[in-house]
Amino acid sequence: MKEIKVVAAIIQKENKILATKRGYGEFINMWEFPGGKIESGETKEQALVREIKEELNIEISVDKFAIDIEYQYPNFYLFMSCFMCSIKEGSIELLEHNDGKWITKEELNTLNWLPADIDAVNYLKENM
Repeated sequence: MKEIKVVAAIIQKENKILATKRGYGEFINMWEFPGGKIESGETKEQALVREIKEELNIEISVDKFAIDIEYQYPNFYLFMSCFMCSIKEGSIELLEHNDGKWITKEELNTLNWLPADIDAVNYLKENM
């Protein structure tokens, strides 16, 4: 079984979190926390800064570790490390997503999240 290691940014602004709607692939139009694969030689934090620049064209600060998630998809096993982040510089441009919005803790359950992201949603409900 293929294993994939990724990082995800839980980007906070005031009392809201950024949710993005996937714009490609099998899970198109499902909501997720932005991020992506860790490349060889990168730390998780470096991968996250790079991925968010590529996907949203902003500079982020990786503020603190949030949660590690393991999830078995039909064709691969996912290891995802989620970090609380904030925007350092720039305005969000959706370069790989169909939509994005700032949501409150109370709105977390209103979106159709990717299966692996649900543990992060539950983490936020308890820790936000």
